[in-house]
Amino acid sequence: MYLYLIQAPAAFLAGAFPTSYLAGKLLKGLDLREHGSGNLGATNVFRVMGAWPAVLVLAVDIFKGFAAVSWLPRLAVTDNLILLQVILGLAAVAGHIFSPFVGFRGGKGVATAAGVFLAICPLAVLYCLAVWGAVFALFRIVSVASLAAALCLPLFVRLTVDPALPGFAVISSFSYGIALAVILTHRSNIGRLFRGQEKRLSRGGGEPK
Repeated sequence: MYLYLIQAPAAFLAGAFPTSYLAGKLLKGLDLREHGSGNLGATNVFRVMGAWPAVLVLAVDIFKGFAAVSWLPRLAVTDNLILLQVILGLAAVAGHIFSPFVGFRGGKGVATAAGVFLAICPLAVLYCLAVWGAVFALFRIVSVASLAAALCLPLFVRLTVDPALPGFAVISSFSYGIALAVILTHRSNIGRLFRGQEKRLSRGGGEPK
């Protein structure tokens, strides 16, 4: 328990690193919370600032989750590595969504969650990426692609992780939790989808707040 109390806050702070906010401030002098959709994620960076800043933000946000789950456990000796990784992954995703550095208005958690699962079960992430790419190519709407990939995550975890692996039940439950978290952070997007107001991805085409 002492181990978790020390490392979980570190993972939370890693996830809370305000990548897109800093990119907006440093590269354009903008507070992205006041531009485009107002969301601090790579999609809004693309809409407001273009492709390369968005790619940079996406890469760092993925890295935050990956580092929290793959590097922090190396500092500990534990008999339950999977449980520790799941706790750290949950903390990192929570930090990204509720970043205290930007008034608890972070991103929607997709990229950081992808980094977490990239460290725990990378093959499942690759399958989710394939789903994301196929759905995005069909609809050109990031939220639809992200929701589809998140909903497929528990299935791909079950297909790619050996059920005999110690901690399989923990990983599987965590995948359901992350899928639910992504749905919850996309509530406004889902509402716009039902109203036919969700916009396709384009430069300068910020989503309604």
